Amino acid sequence: MADITVELVSVERMLWSGSASIVTAQTTEGEIGLLSGHEPMLGQLRENGVVTIRPVDGGKLVAAVHGGFLSISPEKVTILADYAIWADEVDTALAESQLQDADEFTRTRAEAEMSAVRRKAEA
Repeated sequence: MADITVELVSVERMLWSGSASIVTAQTTEGEIGLLSGHEPMLGQLRENGVVTIRPVDGGKLVAAVHGGFLSISPEKVTILADYAIWADEVDTALAESQLQDADEFTRTRAEAEMSAVRRKAEA
């Protein structure tokens, strides 16, 4: 299977850049799987979404994302998130407490973080 170059960038930092066999992302239109040679397109990330990257050297990288866009060309996927954090970096106790927060931004960001933690735990 051919690989595809992927960049995951948030407003605050570059999270990852490298070659992957597949990328999945939750967009406002639904979840999309991206392989090398995918038809070019632009997509809008969900406010409480998850991005999963399968690097060519193995493993699974899972990030919570909150808003932003993704750009797909036959050779590259660029994910530009307003907010992104690796599932491994999530403070689950804090995120769980924020699920009931009155502030919508805080609540949806916590939903994304908890979704990423659950996705990371899946086989």
